[in-house]
Amino acid sequence: MSIPQSGGGPIEHHDQLAQYLADGCKPKSDWRIGTEHEKFGYCTDSHKPLPYAGERSIEAVLSGLRDRFGWAPVTEGGFLIGLEKEGANVSLEPGGALELSGAPVESIHQTCDEVNSHLAEVKSIADEIGVGFIGLGAAPEWTHDQMPLMPKGRYKLMDAYMDKVGTAGKMMMRRTCTVQVNLDFGSEADMIQKMRVAIALQPVATALFANSPFFEGKPNGHKSWRSRIWRHLDDARTGMLPFVFDDDFGFERYAEYALDVPMYFVYRDGEYIDALGQSFRDFLRGELPALPGEKPTLSDWADHLTTAFPEARLKRFIEMRGADGGPWRRLCALPAFWVGLTYDQDALNAAWDLCKGWDEETREAWRIEASVHGLQASVGGQSMHDIAREAVRIAELGLKNRAMPGAGGLVPDETHFLNALKESIESGKTPADELLDKYHGEWNGDLSRIYAEYSY
Repeated sequence: MSIPQSGGGPIEHHDQLAQYLADGCKPKSDWRIGTEHEKFGYCTDSHKPLPYAGERSIEAVLSGLRDRFGWAPVTEGGFLIGLEKEGANVSLEPGGALELSGAPVESIHQTCDEVNSHLAEVKSIADEIGVGFIGLGAAPEWTHDQMPLMPKGRYKLMDAYMDKVGTAGKMMMRRTCTVQVNLDFGSEADMIQKMRVAIALQPVATALFANSPFFEGKPNGHKSWRSRIWRHLDDARTGMLPFVFDDDFGFERYAEYALDVPMYFVYRDGEYIDALGQSFRDFLRGELPALPGEKPTLSDWADHLTTAFPEARLKRFIEMRGADGGPWRRLCALPAFWVGLTYDQDALNAAWDLCKGWDEETREAWRIEASVHGLQASVGGQSMHDIAREAVRIAELGLKNRAMPGAGGLVPDETHFLNALKESIESGKTPADELLDKYHGEWNGDLSRIYAEYSY
């Protein structure tokens, strides 16, 4: 999850809220790719999740990365809770999953190099202390009580609030992992088109990257249980954002939406102040119960924007949030999919043509069906398998048109990063399908075999 934002003076005019978003507009030459991925850590002998502290722990992994590979420490309340280096950061999810938030880079070649370097660093530390890491969308066996809450003030506040607004918030915090990519936009019109494509086609990513068919030790009836969890978290801050498809959508309309998302906190002097359920509109008037008489800064607004969790999230860039965490090839395939669809105008237009006829009901139906059935989903006589095939074809076109070379010019473009998705299209099987085949086949119901066969 996001780290506290910094910078930005007081908010003196309402139009600063939308302007903050608009300031993300960049010329195409400055568009970058930021890939984030989360992974579960566990003790290799017991397969139990990692505690925060101890010889085999999250703290031990972070300390090893700091000491051996030159990462700068990030602390909160005396606890080591993250690392920073050269525009990237390593942080902790609420239940102890380790996240890499990559530096903004120009190509998928670079982001894949970054992912591979990070996983190699983590493995070198983890192997020495009897720890493993695995990429899945949901914890396969662990119960809520087995998952420790990491020592971050933001998480303590969120944890106390989740049961008041939904049924699955604490599951999301402790027992889900994702891979996402953050992408730029050039203008308000470009943002609008990209947000519409991102929201409408997010279920396609959910289907292609489905990788959470197990929960608490058994099949759960969904290909992406992570996606199912997000549907039951908090309706005020999640979902498919129907207003994105209205004629008046733009930076101002998104700002109005974010203002109506109930607050979690205000960050002051290294501490998270409880503002659970309070209104940012009241904050703008100096009437926030948590800080009476005080008005927000732009960094408060930036923090608040990180507490909305729709399927695609607008900040000064767009976050694609619909995919399960997974094996290393798919950590590179996710940015390839979305960069291909959105960073070339011909591909973006084709992607919009693919989904522009869907209404709100259809988009929501795809979200649900993708979670349950993955590539086998269907809505209104349309097949997810066919839609995904066309989306991957369009993404490949976009990457060919980008013609971003790698390996010193030996690789002409980024299309090979889509190979994992093309294999799924060919076979009709996502990672979830492959896992279920093994569980019901050679594993003979022994889910413990997932650790040796699917860890990084």
